[in-house]
Amino acid sequence: MARDFGGGVDVGSCTTKAVVVDREERILGSHVLYSGTDFEVASEEAWAECLRAAGVSNEDVTSIVSTGYGRRSVRFASASRTEISCHGRGCLHFFAGPITVVDIGGQDNKVIKIDKDGHRVSFKMNRKCAAGTGAFLEEMALRLRLPLGDLDGLARNAEGEVALGSYCTVFTATEVLEKIKAGHRVDRIVRGLFHSVVKRILEMEVLSDTVVLTGGVIEHNPFLAELIKQHTTSPVRIPSHPQITGALGAALYALEEE
Repeated sequence: MARDFGGGVDVGSCTTKAVVVDREERILGSHVLYSGTDFEVASEEAWAECLRAAGVSNEDVTSIVSTGYGRRSVRFASASRTEISCHGRGCLHFFAGPITVVDIGGQDNKVIKIDKDGHRVSFKMNRKCAAGTGAFLEEMALRLRLPLGDLDGLARNAEGEVALGSYCTVFTATEVLEKIKAGHRVDRIVRGLFHSVVKRILEMEVLSDTVVLTGGVIEHNPFLAELIKQHTTSPVRIPSHPQITGALGAALYALEEE
């Protein structure tokens, strides 16, 4: 059989994603799992499950490109690229430039601006604190004793919002406890937490052109897109399965490898 498929593996700090695409750039299979403490094992498991979902074998794959925080741990990859490049490429698969990519990750946020020709023109990352990231929401869910999967529904259906002034995860946790003690409804507090995430993103860069949201946080909390729309006149879009956008970009690059 001809080697007509490309593979991408995105090893993030929280989850590892794998994608297989064909020559027509169609997604044939994908898989997402928690990265855990052994990125090498996580990448191998994600890739094996991805191949199974796609119905192809390693021998059918032209090349595999790794990306993400733990990309150097993907021993079976033939090449690696930065998550900046791969998220941009993955988003351009769905939306023509110019676009502004906003990737909300487990430990950091990225804002990538791409021009009409598909070239990156600027990039910013929030590295100073986990506030405004997936880790922030996980910590707040723990403090509120809520399943992480319940946050989006609570924020979406809340009638009103509790404003939160703190940005630091530690200070916000204290503030949340004070709000609960004062008798504020939990759903309104959660909506306030979502707005804290949005404010952190808006501080990073002006959102212009078409804004494309990616990452696992958006995958599981799409209401964040509705809140971002309230703060920009630009169209806000979410690609299909935004959590695997980086792995998709890596797989598309893999198609170019010989």
